[in-house]
Amino acid sequence: MKGSILVVEDDDTFRSFLQTILQDDGHEVQTAADGVKGLRLLRQGNFDLVVSDLKMPGKSGLELFRETRNDPGPPQFIFLTAFGRVDEAVAAMKEGAVDFLSKPLDDPDTLLALVNRAIETQARARDYLSLKESEAAGLPPEDLIFAGAAMRPVRQLVHDVAGAMANVLIIGESGTGKELVARTLHLLSPRAKGGFVALNCAAVPENLLESELFGHEKGAFTGAIQARQGKFELARGGTIFLDEIGEMPLPLQAKLLRVVQERVFERVGGSKEIKADVRVIAATNRNLRDEVSQRRFREDLYYRLNVFPLRLPPLRERIDAIPVLADYFLQRFSAQLGKKLKGIDAQAVNAMKSYGWPGNIRELQNALERAVILARDVITVGLLPDEMLGKPEQDSLDSREMLKLTEKELIGKAIKKQGGNRRLAAEELGISRRTLQYKLKEYGLLD
Repeated sequence: MKGSILVVEDDDTFRSFLQTILQDDGHEVQTAADGVKGLRLLRQGNFDLVVSDLKMPGKSGLELFRETRNDPGPPQFIFLTAFGRVDEAVAAMKEGAVDFLSKPLDDPDTLLALVNRAIETQARARDYLSLKESEAAGLPPEDLIFAGAAMRPVRQLVHDVAGAMANVLIIGESGTGKELVARTLHLLSPRAKGGFVALNCAAVPENLLESELFGHEKGAFTGAIQARQGKFELARGGTIFLDEIGEMPLPLQAKLLRVVQERVFERVGGSKEIKADVRVIAATNRNLRDEVSQRRFREDLYYRLNVFPLRLPPLRERIDAIPVLADYFLQRFSAQLGKKLKGIDAQAVNAMKSYGWPGNIRELQNALERAVILARDVITVGLLPDEMLGKPEQDSLDSREMLKLTEKELIGKAIKKQGGNRRLAAEELGISRRTLQYKLKEYGLLD
């Protein structure tokens, strides 16, 4: 496995020697003649590893190491030290450095073995952290996110573009999973060790959106009692996801264009240029071409964002995915409620396949959550929402209140049937005793 390496060494000949060894082994290498330049390069790019002299004029290797520890996804360090300074190198290892080698190098293969092991270890750690981020974000497996024949080409495109820095525009109706696809793209990219920062442009008031994006300095406006980082700073080294980009007001579109083009911005009320080391993924449920023709969206920004478009098909074009997605939601909500359900009957599956799903996967998720709450053994067609079955919607009571009333009635009947025995009642209802106890308390059914 090859990586991106920064070599920091004040001896020109030895620095060139190290660069040649590492490049011949297939690594991407940049060099710096001192710690000051090394820090500048670290701030500008993403490196897997730094191979640095420990003692240098100006800024030492140890100082360089310490200044990067609070960075998002900091690189690993291997130190090179002259004989007699081993104690300093050992101290650096106690602070988190990978290892050290004495100068001059006895065998270049020793350096290569150490470098390759460090990069492989970091790659494994990055994969583990990506998995944890995926789990924390509640991401289902890729096979579910891209379930259905219509999503196969989308999945391939996501894998094709993941390794590039190209801006991506995800187009799809509400509820089609645009953010899930964006998160997957991020986790597959070299930027996975950085953060994934999402902002829904439609959910933030227009007068606060600029500050949310770019941050602000203290006193920039009424209420700005201290300086604050914006989403572009928080996403440094990672990915920013701008959902509902079509809702962004025109004046702010001009400022976003500058960031996308020049990769720099200023905080609100500030004058210092800040480097935007981020990948931009935007999403919209609007037709941005129409928005451009209506002069509601800047044409130049549209073309900057639309470098690599991804269209997500609606659920009605992914009928073959419905059984797989429905079963996933069944398992997920059953586990949350402590229920043991046997599955979904064929009639219910056919009803779901015949429905138009205007709310897409989000609507399917809501329908399955409701059905799991009501189900006692198997999810039947009668547990699906009325609109899916062609029935007029009930408007006498809020749907949530109807769910509660139905659930309360079922629990009450089970308790009565089992003579007050809660263990038997829980078994009949297909839920755990703990869940039953919670529900009894919620509905005031405790003696």
